[in-house]
Amino acid sequence: MLAEFKTVQQYGSTEIVIRRSRFIGHAISIASEQEAIAFIERIKKENSTATHNCSAYIFGESDEFQKQSDDGEPSGTAGKPILEVIKHQGLKNIAVVVTRYFGGIMLGAGGLIRAYTDGAVAGIDAACPIRQVLHQEVWVHIDYTWLGKIENELRNRQILMGETQFTDKVIVSCLPFYTDKDTFVAWMTDLTQGQALIDLGDALYKEHPITKG
Repeated sequence: MLAEFKTVQQYGSTEIVIRRSRFIGHAISIASEQEAIAFIERIKKENSTATHNCSAYIFGESDEFQKQSDDGEPSGTAGKPILEVIKHQGLKNIAVVVTRYFGGIMLGAGGLIRAYTDGAVAGIDAACPIRQVLHQEVWVHIDYTWLGKIENELRNRQILMGETQFTDKVIVSCLPFYTDKDTFVAWMTDLTQGQALIDLGDALYKEHPITKG
């Protein structure tokens, strides 16, 4: 599993107009190549009267699944620019469709490339790019007397917390970065003077904003 990757948070769609043609960018995160194919077919069905529904997707840890479609536009003027936008932004596990409703003015090859590039960027922006960062769930079993100190230390270190369970003991779900899991366990053991029972749960991705600048 990747330590982190960039994708989009949700389905997004927005429209831009270029020389009277309407270009609608659609983007969504995907969990499989089949989801990408199904998404593209859904957008085509919803926009069945459009002149073109051009698309591209990338899926897999090593971007091993990639496909693009010009959907009737001149070769290399639509699907490839959409795919290049995805690659340039460093996104993974994403499908993008740019729908075109022809407005009567020919754009030429260069104009089409710019238009589909801009449509892809607009759709991705509408879908809210994010970082998916791998975390390790760590269950820390402690006496109630330790709870306040541990919560304070976790906040100070900006370590995410999950569910806290209250039984005869307190069970705190901590979510350090996956790459820091061994260091975290050692730190927690030292912090609680060896009194905590520590279990490892699942590795899971959590959303983080993309820092600009």
